[in-house]
Amino acid sequence: MFIVLLKFAENKSQAPDFMDGHNQWLKQGFTDGVFLVAGSLQPGLGGSVVAHGVTRADLENRVNDDPFVAQNVVTAEILEITPKKTDERLSFLLGDN
Repeated sequence: MFIVLLKFAENKSQAPDFMDGHNQWLKQGFTDGVFLVAGSLQPGLGGSVVAHGVTRADLENRVNDDPFVAQNVVTAEILEITPKKTDERLSFLLGDN
């Protein structure tokens, strides 16, 4: 399981120019079953994604395909988590171990 932090970078002001592509990238991640959650980092720091069922290398490739990352609107940091305990509703996350 991974948390991807997408923090605003040098070209933050260009976010509106690449928003459609970024939203399509997010949609594809959900369609592919890789993204579980996406949302904003508060207060206005960027965004984040929770990803699951993917290798780190594949996730890195996917993240690099985000137009926001490619155009330096955001910088990406990928944090890898090995779940050891979950609420029963999230027990599927333990299968990654």
